[in-house]
Amino acid sequence: MTTVLDLESRFGDPWDPANPLGNRAVLAADERQEMFADGERMLDDFGLNAEFVPVARGGRMAGLDRLIRTMRSVFRHDPALGLGYGASSFIASVNVWAGGDEAQQRRLAELLLSGRRVASVYHELAHGNDFARVDFRADPGRPGELLLTGRKEVVTNAQRSSAMVIFSRTSDAPGGRSHTQLFVEKDALPPGRLRYLPRFHSSGMRGVQLGGIELDHCPVDAGVALGPLGSAMEVALRSFQLTRTGLPAMTLGVLDTGLRTVLRFGEDRWLRGRPVGAMPVVRVALAEAFVDLLIADCLATTVARAVHLLPEDTNAYASAVKYVVSGRSIRAMARLGELLGAQSYRRTGEYGIFQKLQRDLAPAGFGHAARVACLATVLPQLPRLARRSWTTGQEPPPGLYDPGADLPALPFDRLRIASAADPLAAQLLAAAEAMPAGAGLLHGLVQRFAGELARLRSAALGLRPADLAIGGDPAALDLTARYTVVLAAATCLNLWLAEQRRPATFLADPAWVTAALLRLAGELDGTSTSLPAALAGPIHAELAGRYAAGRAFDLSNSLLPDLPRSRN
Repeated sequence: MTTVLDLESRFGDPWDPANPLGNRAVLAADERQEMFADGERMLDDFGLNAEFVPVARGGRMAGLDRLIRTMRSVFRHDPALGLGYGASSFIASVNVWAGGDEAQQRRLAELLLSGRRVASVYHELAHGNDFARVDFRADPGRPGELLLTGRKEVVTNAQRSSAMVIFSRTSDAPGGRSHTQLFVEKDALPPGRLRYLPRFHSSGMRGVQLGGIELDHCPVDAGVALGPLGSAMEVALRSFQLTRTGLPAMTLGVLDTGLRTVLRFGEDRWLRGRPVGAMPVVRVALAEAFVDLLIADCLATTVARAVHLLPEDTNAYASAVKYVVSGRSIRAMARLGELLGAQSYRRTGEYGIFQKLQRDLAPAGFGHAARVACLATVLPQLPRLARRSWTTGQEPPPGLYDPGADLPALPFDRLRIASAADPLAAQLLAAAEAMPAGAGLLHGLVQRFAGELARLRSAALGLRPADLAIGGDPAALDLTARYTVVLAAATCLNLWLAEQRRPATFLADPAWVTAALLRLAGELDGTSTSLPAALAGPIHAELAGRYAAGRAFDLSNSLLPDLPRSRN
């Protein structure tokens, strides 16, 4: 049995009120503002932590896209469980895989594989996403010793973790070499020196233990440093390529369940003698949310595979995933909430899970870096990418658009702090050149995006150094936002082209990719036009078919064996 099938079978039918892992139990834990204990015990038995440990270290992390699909199953049932049990350790651990030495990596694997948690200790409220201004200090003490002083107020699993990855200042000098990450085990700290700060109350992720820590001249062995002193920014920017891609992609499980909830509602509720779900306006809205999920998954899955196949080029792509996927999911859930109406606010009952999902999804828009911070990461790279990649078409490497193809191990040592080139944009140009003129609307849309890339190139090459800095012209960030839309279009188009080798599949049909490019073109134009019936019809039919068969709504179309089927 595959990992996803195994997990879904363990979770069981979420709408069964007698299921101890179902929606009713998830909502009860949320009302108590507690982690879902029965869910955690199940994930302990499943050994979820092994998913965050590379195969070479004894775990099951064979590919970022595989990890995303596994964690998407957890987020599909309870986002707080997904973050509080699993993703928080993933966020911390990638820094050790990217920057730690042999002994540190071996010890982290031992901790995770024994079921313990690792906390990512980055944020300070005074500085938000500006890690270069972090005040938490690691100063020299006695020979071979560092003294930790400061506080971190926003830490997932501050108390529940066995170890911490702490972003710390190790120099008063300005610039990017003034901080170091530390891999600190709590048992190694002198008794009584670590103080926990009160948990923050939050509207979403209420079960996640979000607190803080405080230390005052607490001695630790200097060997806790991840890499050389002053390397924190480099290690973080490399590891962000996995977390900024992975976490938003995992949360697409929330949108899957949101769609499933509204489909269920559409069957149950009748208006003027027919089910609400049969109304044309509802069907169009559901089709559009389905397309939004596919758009987000195209970009996320492509970049997750690119981390393996094109690791020197994925820095900008990862930030684009964080910006596009989280924003698109949040907007789609808001639209689905409109279809549910008053039911979208109910905290109990058949559809009570929806309001929790919507609240829990909101943090996906910021996490370790707000969406606008991700745009700011991409912006200074645009002129270089425009010069190197935005004029000549390029064929994708084998396997990039084939989720079933094997991948090499994650090349942590090849990840870069800035993208060397932009092969995804170049692949858009190659696809545009290969499109037959008889493709009608789709051909015109592809040419529209190729033309947009040319306009972006002209604008990017005209940016001044002051435009690329924090506090520069806001229009420059808008340029970056438009670039992320083009990237999303490129991945949708190339995945559709790759699917032509399987012509009988839904993903080989031009309907969904035409709808996707229409949705994305509307973002470029600042318009919001409903899908025409000729596209919405077959897309809704696919959605309804997957719902009836108990299959996932993402690119995988995988069987979810214990989800309830359509009752019609």
